[in-house]
Amino acid sequence: MKVDKQTMQNITACKIIGGWIQRYFSSEEALAMLFLLAGALAVILLFGSVLAPVIASLVLAFILQGLVSILERLHCPRGLAVNLVFLLFMALFIAVFLLVLPLVWDQGTTLLNELPRMVQPWRELLSKLPEAYPGVFSEAQVHSWSVTAHEQLSKMGRWLLSVSLATLPNILALLVYLVLIPILVFFFLKDRQPLMQWFVALLPSKRRMIDQVGAEMSRQIANYIRGKALEIVIVGASTFALFAVLNMRYAALLGSLVGLSVVVPFIGAVLVTLPVIAVGLFQWGLTDPFFIMLAAYSVLQIIDGNVLVPLLFSEAVNLHPVAIIVAVLFFGGLWGGWGVFFAIPLAALVKAVATAWPARA
Repeated sequence: MKVDKQTMQNITACKIIGGWIQRYFSSEEALAMLFLLAGALAVILLFGSVLAPVIASLVLAFILQGLVSILERLHCPRGLAVNLVFLLFMALFIAVFLLVLPLVWDQGTTLLNELPRMVQPWRELLSKLPEAYPGVFSEAQVHSWSVTAHEQLSKMGRWLLSVSLATLPNILALLVYLVLIPILVFFFLKDRQPLMQWFVALLPSKRRMIDQVGAEMSRQIANYIRGKALEIVIVGASTFALFAVLNMRYAALLGSLVGLSVVVPFIGAVLVTLPVIAVGLFQWGLTDPFFIMLAAYSVLQIIDGNVLVPLLFSEAVNLHPVAIIVAVLFFGGLWGGWGVFFAIPLAALVKAVATAWPARA
């Protein structure tokens, strides 16, 4: 029987695909890992917003577990260690929501109201360009730039107003979260072992690959989350202290933005520098205090990148910068803010799964 060329190509393609499936998905462990990853991804995509308090509580409990472990190594009973760490967490939690957030909100509102006045000197400078450089800039160009800048500022103001109004109906949900998160954190800390045993019981009995990947990710995620939380606090507090000493306006707001910028590697530091320079120019202009602030801020960024990061991330994930940027873009687009925060651990998870995945020769 004669077989035509198209049929032969289809048979060859089926053999290649079948061989690939046989090589990488023939073991029970590989299928279990595949279903586990697919299930976790489906839960995140479908119920991520609903489970946000649970995810936030898990992250906080993961961070606090390090303090509990330290107290246990000092021969403190686990129950007492959990209670002491939880009381410390509640004190910080209340301080942030009663002291830090109102101050940041107040400064953000003030900055938004002053934006038109901050832009006015630059508009006046633009209007003088055609007179100073008649062969380079025309009045039509400058007018077009001025109109565009005004429209963009108006759009930003309307967007911020719409965001503020849109959040009003969610105030009740926010209050519920503020109650739920401390409760969940306490029980995640208190019942860590029973919860872990329950989760492990759901996994298949033969799980060498899952255990290998789980142990690797537990070590790396613990190092990353705790290190990143400390970096946010240290960088944010140091920046606030620096700007406060220099009497720079909006010190709390800018300090918070700089602290949160470390969540996004490389990109965050560049983006947050723009408002710092803008506020500095508005307050001082091109004078000595502005350049002193800029030099001190640059030194702080250098210390963060060359001293603090290596110190906090002693077991940092070995990923290429390009892989980190791609992970931030991909997981951030897939899962929003949580995806940006967990981009590096998720990229490390992909790498760990690819390394441990069983393959038949």
